[in-house]
Amino acid sequence: MTQKATFGAGCFWHVEEAFRHIKGVVRTTVGYSGGNMKNPTYRDVCSGRTHHAEVVQVEFDPSVVSYDELLEIFWRDHDPTTLNRQGPDVGEQYRSVIFHHDDAQKAAAIDSRERLQKTDRFKNRKIVTEIMPAQEFYPAEEYHQRYFERRGMHACRAC
Repeated sequence: MTQKATFGAGCFWHVEEAFRHIKGVVRTTVGYSGGNMKNPTYRDVCSGRTHHAEVVQVEFDPSVVSYDELLEIFWRDHDPTTLNRQGPDVGEQYRSVIFHHDDAQKAAAIDSRERLQKTDRFKNRKIVTEIMPAQEFYPAEEYHQRYFERRGMHACRAC
């Protein structure tokens, strides 16, 4: 039986690429969550008026890869200390956010954030990642799905 995890860590193309190759990840879908508009489009989200984050919904087999391992990838693959920004991408849609699907995910996300904050990785910078209940997930337009793979590209830190 598979489970879902939903992460926002900047440009969803980059985030999807980080999870897509992990053994135990069955499917990744880029989309939008956490906003106040039903069925938003990419244009709507980029306007900054919907309050959605660009996210990746990860379907995974917990007997192969744990939620804690997915959290490690999430923390490793972006800067959780920048508010509404990742690299050159600026706006609320690029915020760092974990949408938990149950109480166990919530506890694991909070614990991992607290442990990471106590390390020297971010020195004196505060982790601003939101941890909130999963909300309605809206898949992004088809041309956004597996964007890098379809174009024969590799993810970059600037995305």
